[in-house]
Parts: sequence; structure tokens; C-alpha cells
Amino acid sequence: MIQAHAGVELTPLYIDAAEQRTELLQQAQALTKVLLSSQALANIVMLGAGYFSPLTGFMNRADSLSVAHTMYTQAGLFWPIPIMNLIDDASDIEPGQRVALCDPHCPEHSIVAIQTVEAIETLSDEDSLSIMTHVFATTDSAHPGVANFKAQGRWLISGPCEVLSFSYFASEFPDTFRTAPQIRQQIEQRGWQKVVAFQTRNPMHRAHEALCKMAQQHVQADGVLIHMLLGKLKAGDIPAKVRDAAIRKMVELYFPENSVMVAGYGFDMLYAGPREAVLHALFRQNCGCTHLIVGRDHAGVGAYYEPFAAQDIFLDQVPAAALDIEIFNADHTAYSKKLNKVVMMRDAPDHTLDDYVLVSGTKMRELLSTGQPLPVEIARPEVAQIISQHYQQNTHK
Repeated sequence: MIQAHAGVELTPLYIDAAEQRTELLQQAQALTKVLLSSQALANIVMLGAGYFSPLTGFMNRADSLSVAHTMYTQAGLFWPIPIMNLIDDASDIEPGQRVALCDPHCPEHSIVAIQTVEAIETLSDEDSLSIMTHVFATTDSAHPGVANFKAQGRWLISGPCEVLSFSYFASEFPDTFRTAPQIRQQIEQRGWQKVVAFQTRNPMHRAHEALCKMAQQHVQADGVLIHMLLGKLKAGDIPAKVRDAAIRKMVELYFPENSVMVAGYGFDMLYAGPREAVLHALFRQNCGCTHLIVGRDHAGVGAYYEPFAAQDIFLDQVPAAALDIEIFNADHTAYSKKLNKVVMMRDAPDHTLDDYVLVSGTKMRELLSTGQPLPVEIARPEVAQIISQHYQQNTHK
């Protein structure tokens, strides 16, 4: 199986031993409480689940800026996006202190981790602008990732963490949320050697289905990991539970048995385009995947990134030795009326736009919200029914 990032063993920070976890939770009651932002909570879940191996906690200012500028920590670890704990007020925290990190998503703000504070630093306006420019390629507050970043505090609390909870992800998605070691174990149990990962924050339509099958066939993979984001999205995106149900129905009906593993991870979407695509590749390598599908506008939003910028970054900016996982570059996919199947447009040079069935996201949402069926060339009927039911319920509220 492919090695984890940087060639080291996975380092999940979740305290698996129940007695030790209970003892730490008791200790945490007496510690200063720090309410996490949604993004910092997501970072804790990813650290706890081993996806962010070999990190041991939150980055300091020097590492955060170094990662933003060069995609390397000061110690030389390749990493594409700063992993930070930014808070509004650190006046009652001192270096060397242990603090209890609290969940912003539950009313009681339960404790999810203990952090040993190595440093307390502030991000200047210049620091923040630099991070946004390098990570998001914009400082525009209309960009949802930039807006979330700006909404966080500017006190940067760095240091190692002991993770005590996976927040709501494990309880609300017991059949889907999986840690990186769990995915590796399942890959090994299935006897897979080559595994293609497919990243999704949306329900899968027929082009996605075909893309997974094309990639699997092209790289001669044993299986596909359909790995869905379960965390916070921008307004208007389809909730995780609906996506989960739709994806599972597609896999059940339209993929060969034992060819797909469905799993989810607890992270908020950054919409950071190319940089986020690199992070997606890194933590899929930690899951044991040998390939990642990177398609048109991967992890993008609006018109902030060029259509294939997320593919170009692996050629132009990611050093060859930085990652072991390989990228499967996908073109735009659409249903061909000539061939009666979904194709990648680059593979059909004799086609014109009139030869394809193309439906925009706006048009699809319009059809769904009014109860009209999606074209069978776009969505499997069983999948469309699940999504349509969600839209109709929410439209009529």
C-alpha cells in the first residue's frame, strides 16, 4: 500500500483509549475554555482522524506564513494550506498553558480537545492579506473561504493537541464518517492495491459516475474511494445527509460489487481551488489512495480560478517528490447524443456543443425546485428522486 505523507506512520491525534479519554475530559473541566471557529473545529477533526498526519497540532505564525508562501513548513514538511487555531481573545492564555477547545456546533459547547499552548501570536493585517492572497488567490469577501477566514479572530494559538471527540460527524454519520486509519484498514481488507479517490461536496450525477469508472479503468485500479465532505458548505449547497443518501443509491445500483468504498470526512469546504486540491491529494495519500481525480474547477467557486488551475498546480508548483499520490486529470464530462453515453469532451474531437446534453447548475436547481424531473442523460432517476424530494421540501417551507 502507498505510504503515508512524508513517509511516516499515520499520527491520528484522537485518544482512542476510553479510560485515558475520560481522564483527560475530567482534567479539561478545570482548564481555560476556548471556543473554536468552525474551521478550527474541522482542523481538530482532521488532526484527530489522522488525515493531517504527520502534523501534531496547530501551526504557529512562522509556519503558517511559510506554508502560505512556499507550501513548506520551516522544518521542510510539504503542506499546502496553513492549519491554524485563530481566536478573538487570548488575554487569559499564556504559553505553556493547557486549554480546553470547545465545539461551536453544539449548544453546550462540549470539549473536543486539549491543546498545549506553545505560542500566542497575532496575525497582522499584512499577514492576513498575504495568507489570503497565496491560499485563496483573492482577498474578496464575496469568496466564501475568504469570508470565513476574515470572520475568525487574529490571535493565533499554536501547539500540539489531544483530540477527545469527532464533534457531530461520528454520531450523525456513523455509517459514513471514517478516519484515515480505518480507510487504510478497509482497503487492505478488500485486497486493493491501486485505489482512485473521488472528492465530492455534491450529489453525484451521471458525469461523476462515468468519471469514476473512466479513471478506474484508465489507471487499472482495484477500486474507487468516493470520499465526501461532511462539513460546512456555502449557502444553497445540498446538505450532507441528502448527498450521502444519493451517492449510496448510485453506488448500490450502478457500480459493480466491491468496486467502490463510500466514506466521508469531517472538514469545512475552503473553496481554495488549486491549494485545496493539493490538500485533497495529500490526505487521500494518507488514506492509502494511489490516485486522485482532479477535474474542472476542482474545489473552486464562482470565477475565482481558471477552469483547470487545480490540475496546473501539480505541474507548475508541486515538486515531484512532495507527494506519492498520482493525479488523474479529468476534462469536462457530458452526455453525448451521438454515442449515447457520457464522455470526456477531449475524447470526442468530432463533437460540437449541439452533440451534448448540457444543463447548467442554475437550470438543474430550477427543475428540482419546481418538481420537474432531471433529464435521464444528466441524473440517474433514483438519485434524482432523492435530490428532488429535498428541494421540494425546502421550497415549500
